[in-house]
Amino acid sequence: MNRPNLTHPDPRPSVAPAPALAPPRQLPRRPLDLRVRTRRIQVEELVVDDPGKVLDHAHQAALTAPDTAAVLGLSPGTPLTLPAAAALLCALHEPGELAAMGLRLTRHTTHVTASDQQTEPVSLELSYAPDPED
Repeated sequence: MNRPNLTHPDPRPSVAPAPALAPPRQLPRRPLDLRVRTRRIQVEELVVDDPGKVLDHAHQAALTAPDTAAVLGLSPGTPLTLPAAAALLCALHEPGELAAMGLRLTRHTTHVTASDQQTEPVSLELSYAPDPED
């Protein structure tokens, strides 16, 4: 009859080596709803470098995008004011395109607010003003 060796400092039965760890469990790929709400406001400040060019481009834009012009309160029979013309062009074009239409970007500001249901909103504001030589 074999008796265990009780005098050995670490008496324990021989144990088979542990199997390799199982690979991590794959979770199903589905969207996570974290209830995060964000709001982004972008403001481009522009100046009119060439009023005639702005009015010409806006007149053409009002003809090709009458729905957008109507949202701004413009109709085919009413004459365009310079502010209305600039607003119409800004609604239809990116800031980079506006330079060719007689408008120059003087400042661009982006304001982002994000929050979830448990925390106060966090705000970030970035502002960019191009060099006057651009």
